[in-house]
Amino acid sequence: MDVSVSLPRGLTLKNPVIAASGTFGFGPEYSRYVDIGALGGVSVKGVSPEPWLGNPTPRVWETPLGLLNSIGLQNPGMDVFLQEDLPFLRDQNAVVIVNIIGHTVDEYAQVAERMNHEPGVAALEVNISCPNIKEGGMSFGQDPDQAYAVMRAVRQVTDLPVMVKLSPNVTYPALIAQAVEAAGADMISAINTLVGLAIDIKHRRPALGGVTGGLSGPAIKPVALRVVYEVAQSVNIPIIGMGGISTATDVLEFLLAGAQAVMVGTVTFQYPKRMNEIIEALPQVLHEYGFASVRDAVGQALPGRAPIRGGGQ
Repeated sequence: MDVSVSLPRGLTLKNPVIAASGTFGFGPEYSRYVDIGALGGVSVKGVSPEPWLGNPTPRVWETPLGLLNSIGLQNPGMDVFLQEDLPFLRDQNAVVIVNIIGHTVDEYAQVAERMNHEPGVAALEVNISCPNIKEGGMSFGQDPDQAYAVMRAVRQVTDLPVMVKLSPNVTYPALIAQAVEAAGADMISAINTLVGLAIDIKHRRPALGGVTGGLSGPAIKPVALRVVYEVAQSVNIPIIGMGGISTATDVLEFLLAGAQAVMVGTVTFQYPKRMNEIIEALPQVLHEYGFASVRDAVGQALPGRAPIRGGGQ
């Protein structure tokens, strides 16, 4: 069965399962358990122009059906990434998607320009959930004009395929998606984590050192599907869906909602081999529900699509 995915600017994935940014780090920690080269792609941990130290500890807190994290996008900076981390992924034959972050529009552009034409970099993922320090700390992803400005600056310095990662912490994510599409984005990835809070009862204070954190895991899957479903009807560029995916059936749900590929993250903390297992199971799940390829399933749950009869249970 054909499970390959064709995306803009010649980006081709052998299957639709991509390691999500953040949870996979830069890959070495998982290499004992995961055939990295067999994945559709790897979106690396966010890369900034200079090293970021991240948030105070504690940084992680388990919740029912999810995980709160307040890592703070800690990373060694783009120079160290290119010298030490990218060569490893290149040796694994990974399709490398570099997640780029910044505190200003110029910082995003710096990283994008540095990655342009770098051997082994297949695409960029622009994380617009970072606070804009020149605008009082509001996240770039909360305002269409700021999101547009970031994407426009990135587009001017790179001809790599670029996706923009949407925040779910806005009223109308589709408006942000339309803004970045207008600025030249090739794809949308959705969703980033939901902002949440946990309380440490024993110490009577927020459980995380950064107070709030990003909620991921199965608890956010319905929100992620809703955003993908809405955005798919609002833009004319491909969507990479994510949020709570842990099975091949979950992948199919996102495809039906309008995603062309997916990213898998939190589940791999507990089950490091899960992405390879999903890839192995996906053809059978597609066949069971009457689809001959990944492409056939994309968007079939959107309004105006005739229901598939005879497939599934």
